[in-house]
Amino acid sequence: MNTVIAFILMFGLLVFIHEFGHLIFAKRAGMLAREFAIGFGPKIFSFTKNETLYTIRLLPIGGYVRVAGEDPEIIELKPGHHVGLEFNHEGKVDKIIVNNKEKHPEARVVEVSHVDLDHQLRIDGYEPDDPDNLLSFDVDRKAFFIMDEKETQIAPYDRQFASKSVGQRAMQLFAGPMMNFVLAIVIFFIIGLVQGVPSDKPIVQDIQADSAAAQAGMHSGDRVLQIDGKTVSSWDEFRTIVQRNPGKELSLVVKRGEQTKELQLVPKKLESEGEEFGQAGVTGTFEKSIIKTVQYGFLQTFDTTKMILTNLFKLVTGQYSIDMLSGPVGIYDATDQIVQTGFMNFLMWTAMLSINLGIVNLVPLPALDGGRLLFVGIEAVRGKPIDPQKEGIVHFVGFALLMLLMIIVTWNDIQRLFL
Repeated sequence: MNTVIAFILMFGLLVFIHEFGHLIFAKRAGMLAREFAIGFGPKIFSFTKNETLYTIRLLPIGGYVRVAGEDPEIIELKPGHHVGLEFNHEGKVDKIIVNNKEKHPEARVVEVSHVDLDHQLRIDGYEPDDPDNLLSFDVDRKAFFIMDEKETQIAPYDRQFASKSVGQRAMQLFAGPMMNFVLAIVIFFIIGLVQGVPSDKPIVQDIQADSAAAQAGMHSGDRVLQIDGKTVSSWDEFRTIVQRNPGKELSLVVKRGEQTKELQLVPKKLESEGEEFGQAGVTGTFEKSIIKTVQYGFLQTFDTTKMILTNLFKLVTGQYSIDMLSGPVGIYDATDQIVQTGFMNFLMWTAMLSINLGIVNLVPLPALDGGRLLFVGIEAVRGKPIDPQKEGIVHFVGFALLMLLMIIVTWNDIQRLFL
């Protein structure tokens, strides 16, 4: 149950922060954000505030911010349609009744002759009993369609995604991944405040049971002075030497209190990605400093980003197979193992996943933020946008391929766990 709660909270936080970035910059640019959704599929919970419908949906596989103009509008008025019109105190149309007009007896019914809700905000039409008298009605900028008794706000062109500058659209798309990096920095900062930041002094703090360090007789508080006669001045230097000498005996000189001890350490031989490395089974000391904690937040985010990009490059170039990828099932299993090791490790895992989510979304593939940013970049170079229908087809095909990849990855996760 702890894992389930932790996974839901972690997933919700990562998606919320990502989509919140999209939402904030959409609103700052004056776009009409129709919906802010966590999850996909049927709605579980929803409410409307400041023009935006906030929803939690059944399938926890992502989220989205639906901005006016980004997807085809469901409601489109054409000449010949009969609609009911309701007016505000300024005499402008504020409700357009598309069907079930009998439920709105106060509405003025007209047959549409011409409609422009993008630029002119006007509806021209005839009353059924006076077909020779053309009427013209101004429409309020925040008018609503009423269809099946559900309201949908109209979107004048200047509130649509496509009306904004290249810079505003690019920022709105980039804001989601950006917020994932910001979240990671904040989490690493919190970790640094609580437990301190790793010190670069070659001093041992914790020793794992049955580790190479325990067998060598190392104690907590030992300061490593030399390895094989070479002076050790930092923790990174100590760790690097250990990693480069798997299974080899190393002569250590350590300072324990006021005494100096000579120990023999044989780093445990481990293998990763086809390469062997040594492990002593120790951790260094931590220190508390506001300045170093701030630095720690940025440096950890940078190092994690570099590591993920390196692995992604190896995946793209064929050095890694698709079996290296994990989907929701694999992430849940890893979360289950990490939750059992403590809350700080869970926070670290959340930060790493946040960075991973930010990077994956910036990959220039159709349907991802990176793919859409690529189209905006092409528009900036060409000086004109790509045909929306062609772009829509590309994104649709890309989304279908991503879903296929998700199915394959999920199946691989299930096989690793149960088969």
